[in-house]
Amino acid sequence: MAQPYRTAYHFQPPKNWINDPNGPMIYKGIYHLFYQYNPESAEWGNIAWGHSTSTDLVNWTIHPPALLPSDTYDINGCWSGSATILQDGTPAILYTGGNSQKVQLQNLAVPKDPSDPYLVEWVKSPHNPIMIPNEDEKESFRDPTTAWLGPDGIWRVVIGNERENRGTAVLYKSEDFIRWTEAERPLHSSSETTMWECPDFFPVLIDGENGLDISEIFSGIKHVLKNSVARSFVDYYTVGAYDHHNDVYTPDEGSVDNESGLRLDYGRYYASKSFFDSEKKRRIFIAWVNESTSKEIDLIKGWSGLQSFPRKIWLHKGGKQLVQWPVEEIEMLRTNKVDLQNITLEAGSKREIWGVTAAQADVEISFSIPIAVLEQAEVLESNWTNPQEIANQNGSLANTGVGPFGLLVLASNNIEEYTAIFFRIFKKNDKFVVLMGCDQKRSSVGLEYDKTNYGAFLDIDPLTEKLSLRTLIDHSIVESFGGGGKACITTRAYPTLAINDNAHIFVFNNGSQHVDISTLSAWSLNQAHIN
Repeated sequence: MAQPYRTAYHFQPPKNWINDPNGPMIYKGIYHLFYQYNPESAEWGNIAWGHSTSTDLVNWTIHPPALLPSDTYDINGCWSGSATILQDGTPAILYTGGNSQKVQLQNLAVPKDPSDPYLVEWVKSPHNPIMIPNEDEKESFRDPTTAWLGPDGIWRVVIGNERENRGTAVLYKSEDFIRWTEAERPLHSSSETTMWECPDFFPVLIDGENGLDISEIFSGIKHVLKNSVARSFVDYYTVGAYDHHNDVYTPDEGSVDNESGLRLDYGRYYASKSFFDSEKKRRIFIAWVNESTSKEIDLIKGWSGLQSFPRKIWLHKGGKQLVQWPVEEIEMLRTNKVDLQNITLEAGSKREIWGVTAAQADVEISFSIPIAVLEQAEVLESNWTNPQEIANQNGSLANTGVGPFGLLVLASNNIEEYTAIFFRIFKKNDKFVVLMGCDQKRSSVGLEYDKTNYGAFLDIDPLTEKLSLRTLIDHSIVESFGGGGKACITTRAYPTLAINDNAHIFVFNNGSQHVDISTLSAWSLNQAHIN
């Protein structure tokens, strides 16, 4: 009760500050997660690489920090980076170090004992630093990606950068993973953004959900470039083509190359990092989910920051966007299943979901909206182009047509307090537009923090498809997946009433038209063993 916002199955260390996930990988059957970590405090500083391992991506065992600031090239911090599995099967870490003048330098570390599946000890290369920034880019040169091996046998890696006011993915090459030289041109850049942090570059199958090793190149793939934009704290991505002969990435026509384009998550989700799970043939994303409260509250709690629950990602069959879904291992935590079917939610109604632990739950719903109801949808005005702004207009309380309807989670008994995940449906030029939103304006009584509403347009046709919502609830974090994972929204909530056994979950419909629930399944989730 003294720590109501600690999570049950989202990764966090026992105490202190964490931010970016670093170098996730699988090695000798063991999953490794490294992360930006302050061993001394619940605020940013003294940044090291924390290290935990798992056999299932759910339960985690803590180890001593893998990297600590200790040398001239990283004395100001061992900052973000990635892990690469080399040709002989052993891993190597590339990471950014800050020197005493805060110059950002790229460095190499390797395991002291590669036969140890837990990789407890790491050794920094005597050749560090192995990449040095240009004179005018000393503080905008960071976060190396996982490296990939070209058909020519040469390694390539991307560094996040801002060059001539453009977000830039600077490309470096190496024959031995030690001596690196900058390529003639960047892999890609955009005039529509500024500094790119934590870039991620990887192939995806055009047809199929399996993941690919980063070095795979053949005709049946596309590539994805994900960037974390420092100015806006947004992770966006484009889908496109990689010319491996000229080392140039080109987004597909129509791919928006800035934060208003496709995002991995439309809520609080940043500095994401993916890896290829070679045992289960899938690509997995993890991201930093920071606190919404003040530094003073973090210091009282003694900790700050979470990692998102791991998500499997793949390219949607339409070829234009990614789909994300919690990894299947979460199902080992499920218990006390509740099933409901064929429920009509009348206009202005709500219904409690009984029988699950509402502060620690997994809920899946499939909505069906009759065509006669869809015809009553509100017209989407031509200037309503920003989904977050629409979500801010009355949030989950608007009642002018089809929706808002969805879930009230971390809700108090009398619903003074709740976080709403909802859909609203609009008409536009004889078609329907679905808005997915998160309303947290009433997420806490008496505690002030960032209660921004979030919104995304969901690429789904409610005439021909059921509208689905999956939501993971874990005390102070809510992750929601709309349309089978086409759009995701993550938020933090700090209820003062809806804590632990006093939390409730409701399905609701605040629109002026009824909607139907085809199926609803909800589970309590057991506590994972984390660190």
